[in-house]
Amino acid sequence: MTETYEVVVVGGGAAGLSAALVLGRARRRTLVVDAGEPRNAPAAHMQGFLSRDGMPPAEFLAVGREEIARYGVELVRDRAVDATREDGGFAVRMAGGRSVRARHLVVATGLKDELPDVPGVAERWGRDVLHCPYCHGWEVRDQAFGVLATSALSAHQALMVTQWSKDVTFFLHRVAEEELSGDDLRRLAAAGVTVVPGEVAGLVIEDDRLTGVRLDDGAVHEREVLFAAPRAVPRTDLLRRLGAELRETPFGSYPVIDERGLTTVPGLWAAGNASGFAEQVINAASRGYRAGAAINGELLFTDLDAAARR
Repeated sequence: MTETYEVVVVGGGAAGLSAALVLGRARRRTLVVDAGEPRNAPAAHMQGFLSRDGMPPAEFLAVGREEIARYGVELVRDRAVDATREDGGFAVRMAGGRSVRARHLVVATGLKDELPDVPGVAERWGRDVLHCPYCHGWEVRDQAFGVLATSALSAHQALMVTQWSKDVTFFLHRVAEEELSGDDLRRLAAAGVTVVPGEVAGLVIEDDRLTGVRLDDGAVHEREVLFAAPRAVPRTDLLRRLGAELRETPFGSYPVIDERGLTTVPGLWAAGNASGFAEQVINAASRGYRAGAAINGELLFTDLDAAARR
């Protein structure tokens, strides 16, 4: 027989585990389905999480899994490949063949980073090729920064990183200078950012560290760190299948949710990077907590109202 849970959480990152922790402590029968593909896996440490600053992401998740287990929350290593609405709830099918039912479903599947197709970027990702100054800026402060333009929006990234280094070179790569706004150009000049036209051919790596950025014309600019904005691909397949309304943003399509994380489909919730691009680990955990508490309230009052009608 298909097992039934009060809540199934798809995604075992900060958001999913946080929701599961709240639900477990509220004595809700909860299952977490985790494919084991956290976005921040390449990073050696995570920063900006109060009391956990500098903690390795893998250790953070391991502690979270231990915590939810204390409250009877089940966790299965599998991938949710399909979900349908069924009998006022949801049916979830996993890649391993198992199917489960849930009254409420939390999608916390995060997003995938599609990296710029510049040789060396993928190999150095999370080491000396970075994307978030709030995540990594302190650790590489005052080094020679490069910023790889992936769109005109990259000018904003080049300006932001000047808070951590005054030696910043902005490589336009495949972006024409004419695509930058007048405000961007004035701000880049005011910040002392060097703007370099020309396509980037690859990175220079010596002794397992980044030492330069090579252009198509052979010129090499000595750099120690390169910031690059990946293309965010939200993992929202389950939300789409279930009919949740999505909104277009410059960083992909994300579900329309209320302040608690409820989508436009009753009983279907989104948390973490499945709900928005800019959810750092601490924000994702907060989103998960909020969704978990709201779901417990929804279940409680739905059951009380049903009992009152009887």
